[in-house]
Amino acid sequence: MTATQADLRIDRPSVADGAALWRIAKESRTLDLNSSYSYLLWCRDFAGTSAVARAEDGEPVGFVTGYVRPEDPHTLLVWQVAVDAAYRGRGLAAALLDGLTARLAAERPVTAVETTITPGNTASERLFASFAERHGADVTREVLFDAGQFPDGPHDPEVLYRIGPLAG
Repeated sequence: MTATQADLRIDRPSVADGAALWRIAKESRTLDLNSSYSYLLWCRDFAGTSAVARAEDGEPVGFVTGYVRPEDPHTLLVWQVAVDAAYRGRGLAAALLDGLTARLAAERPVTAVETTITPGNTASERLFASFAERHGADVTREVLFDAGQFPDGPHDPEVLYRIGPLAG
């Protein structure tokens, strides 16, 4: 039997979820994998601006990490979105993103979402384009970091997607 989106619970991550988030990111094979330590810190320091989807047993099966930009407190920057392979294709990434932005909008005046996407990451492009459409927002794109700015070898450019203003 496969789990449906209705069988999942979306809430804030805790430090105990850090290892699972690291595993999900690693197994995605598309995200830049951060250190396991960074996922533990993220779950401690940015739990309020992140979300995790849990299976019935409480185990994380998807997540979105983000933070409110210090220089622009009306903007949520989405750092990573990932869903365990067994749970993909059910709209979970969209539900996580919608749930997180709704929670933040109820707490503070978030009017825009930013994320970066490498060229060719069609799944992320579709996720954020559909998010913008659902929220009645425009999308602008510009290269934030070009390939030559990365000191650790070949890296695709990171294209900044700015989505906003979000419909209230």
